[in-house]
Amino acid sequence: MVKVGLLSDTHGYWDERYKEYFEPCDEIWHAGDIGSELLAARLSTLKPFRAVYGNIDGNNLRMQYPKIAHFTIEDVPVMMTHIGGYPGRYNPEIRKELYDIRPRLFITGHSHILKVMYDENLRCLHINPGAAGKSGFHQVRTLVRFVIEGNTIKDLEVIELGLR
Repeated sequence: MVKVGLLSDTHGYWDERYKEYFEPCDEIWHAGDIGSELLAARLSTLKPFRAVYGNIDGNNLRMQYPKIAHFTIEDVPVMMTHIGGYPGRYNPEIRKELYDIRPRLFITGHSHILKVMYDENLRCLHINPGAAGKSGFHQVRTLVRFVIEGNTIKDLEVIELGLR
């Protein structure tokens, strides 16, 4: 069993409550627009850290993290990228890879809109944790926690961090 803390679009903003909310987690995942190497370093001191770079991330972050990450947790193949879209509106740049790989869990960021949807066609859960940072048009800052056990994704929690 692996408990995951997921956030995106921090744009370099550090919230001390990340420590509290990620304490029960086994790993922290960041779905891009990290915004600073310092923020990535701080998150990686809390727990094992996986990330993809986003469109605002500079060359140093792009050298440390991939555009698209593929990995397996327990028995769940995962694909994570920053600009991926969502079921019915996948980004054309990644659509072929998504359909070729067919992950069970597809993680994106970019939109600043919290979204959890199941794609019946791909048999894949899509999660966008919204934006945890203060930059952007979103009203409420959010992050997500969930558990992967065997081939099951469960116990999803949305955590509101307050107004932008």
